[in-house]
Amino acid sequence: MNHDDENELFNRLEADLAADFGGEVVDLDKARAARESANLAADRSPDSDADSTPTESADSGPDASADSVALVDGPEPTGPGLMARVRGARRRSVLPAWLTSKPEFVDAAGWLLGYAAHTTAFHTVRLPYYAAGLALRAPAGAAKFIGGTVRWVTDAEGEHLRQAAANRENPEDYLKLSRQRDNRVKLRGIIMGLSAVVGPIAALAMWILAPAWLLAATTTALTFALGWLGTPTDKPVISPAVVATQVERLTSQIVERALGALGNAEINKALGKGGQGIKFPAPITRDGPGWRADVDLPYGVTVTDILDRRDRLASGLRRPLGCVWPEPVADEHAGRMMLWVGDKALNKVTPPPWPLAKSGSGTPSLFKPIPFGTDQRGRPVDITLMYDNVLIGAMPGMGKTFSLRTPLLAAALDPLAELLIWELKGTGDLSALAKVAADYGSGPDDETCAAALDSIRYVYADLERRAKVIASLPKDKCPENKVTPELAAIKSLGLHPGVLAIDECQELFSHPEFGKEAGALCTSLIKRGRALGWIILLATQRPDKESLPTGISANVGTRFCLRVMGQMENDMILGTSMYKKGIQATTFTKSDKGIGYLSGAADDPQIVRTYYIDNPAADLICDRARAARELAGTLRGLAAGEVPERREAADTLLDDILSVVPADEAKVWSETVIARLADLRPEVYQTWTDEAGEWDAGQLSAALKRYGIKAVQVNRRIDGKVVNRRGIDRAHITTAIAERDRKKNAG
Repeated sequence: MNHDDENELFNRLEADLAADFGGEVVDLDKARAARESANLAADRSPDSDADSTPTESADSGPDASADSVALVDGPEPTGPGLMARVRGARRRSVLPAWLTSKPEFVDAAGWLLGYAAHTTAFHTVRLPYYAAGLALRAPAGAAKFIGGTVRWVTDAEGEHLRQAAANRENPEDYLKLSRQRDNRVKLRGIIMGLSAVVGPIAALAMWILAPAWLLAATTTALTFALGWLGTPTDKPVISPAVVATQVERLTSQIVERALGALGNAEINKALGKGGQGIKFPAPITRDGPGWRADVDLPYGVTVTDILDRRDRLASGLRRPLGCVWPEPVADEHAGRMMLWVGDKALNKVTPPPWPLAKSGSGTPSLFKPIPFGTDQRGRPVDITLMYDNVLIGAMPGMGKTFSLRTPLLAAALDPLAELLIWELKGTGDLSALAKVAADYGSGPDDETCAAALDSIRYVYADLERRAKVIASLPKDKCPENKVTPELAAIKSLGLHPGVLAIDECQELFSHPEFGKEAGALCTSLIKRGRALGWIILLATQRPDKESLPTGISANVGTRFCLRVMGQMENDMILGTSMYKKGIQATTFTKSDKGIGYLSGAADDPQIVRTYYIDNPAADLICDRARAARELAGTLRGLAAGEVPERREAADTLLDDILSVVPADEAKVWSETVIARLADLRPEVYQTWTDEAGEWDAGQLSAALKRYGIKAVQVNRRIDGKVVNRRGIDRAHITTAIAERDRKKNAG
């Protein structure tokens, strides 16, 4: 192929490409040459504006090259205008936060009054000691006063200057200083002589003419003055009533020093020579009992990088670990950090009393926020139980049960609330609530786990009833199709708030016999119970997928995570990716009991220290709650001395199977039995399914284990093929029923 043929083929390819893609093929070499020629012409011509019209006309003609148009530089991008930047700026509050918040203002005012009262009482008690100390030091003060007067009269303070002039053998300076001394001593001697004459006369006249009270007051004042003068500097008579902890003021230099000690390469580069430094978008201010610093970290550094090295940050700030709390700012970029440095470690601050612990604090309602704890600044943090569920998780001994007790005590103080409480650890930490609970159990044994499952079944059945009640109400009474305070107050409807609490829920969910059904039912309760007035509170010390079903952890609205060991446990409780976002409960220490991350109660996760309520205080609160329920007539179940209303499906299971398996069926597949049971009692057996929604034969096998009944292989011929599956032998069921009845009769 010759050169002309190659050019012709290339032109055809250009035409084909242009036709296929709806455009023209750009020759970049020609385009660059045209562009350089145009730029060169523009540089040479001083009146480029005058020549622009013909050029534009030529470019816009039919023969104009699309290449030259495509390669012309567009206008430079511009940022927001001045007004846009001003409007988008964040305005700082005119008044400090503690002055605009009633609780913080009351707390500050209370502290100030308490401080003044303590100081006054401290010094009042020590007044006799102060008086005696000053009187004993008065002679030393008198000697000090006389010695100082003699030195003043003799001009002793200038002696070293005169000696220096004499040593230098400078007669002129020495004579000047000597004449000055003579004049001073002469004048001061006259003043001293007059005082020596007038003073005793005035003192004698006062002794004779002055009243006794004035003489005593003058003598006392003179004694105290001489005693104060004779007091050594390092041994003051009056000791301070409050010894203030000296806390270094937080400054930008200190923050930069601490960040530089983290060993982060990008931070070191920003703080090094020629770097951009660390930026502070707002001044470092006092915020509660500590300092707040808003920090823009260098490019590429996130708050998570700082949280991973919180201990080194605290070392750089020279503060205890419990004082240093870096947090991400949710509505800002990933490099914006809010650093709060407290005066005291959070675990060393005396927790305030629970606001509802005092008699006369009012009757709380589960429809309204209840006090749960305080943040690191001492500000109260509330949670709302109604229309929500709560999951609490932590390592053993970190305050999990005490954190669960707080919302339960608030629920107990609401006379309308029905409480079902299961403490599966067996130590009785929630035993005080048995006074008001409709159902209560304590212990990790099979019997208690079975009773807890019965309670869950009862709640599941009650949801069905409540749904029918709400559906039957007029729209003007229930416009949002959910329980309201007005509907909850009508006893005949039975729509009062209900609270199901399970402490150490991993004992139930991991139970080989009851775990699967309990997990499936609780998942359904959490999804449906919010609008129907039932609240689920769960606490666990083993947050893994076996002990805490993912359907539960994924649907709980409010989560509180105290200290955990790893990222998986952290995200199982707080939610997926919380660890990566910097919400890391792994940073808490052993001494941070009762301190954790609270997620779901507000827009952003919060560090919260729960209120501490010990067993005696819980007993008093429950006594008050029981009295209120007796007055309102709302004591139920065990608290009222009645047998709790339960759906005891475990005791009726054998009879239910006999009712759905006729005598002519000796052996039946387990899936078939469950399907028939679900038709018989849907509120009990409808949840006996696997993850795919199929009937789960394993649940039936687990339920029959307590009776010593094992699954058997059952063969069936389907479409000419023999299918072998797990099933039951009806004869085993009848034998188990006969044995059960025999034991009852014998008892």
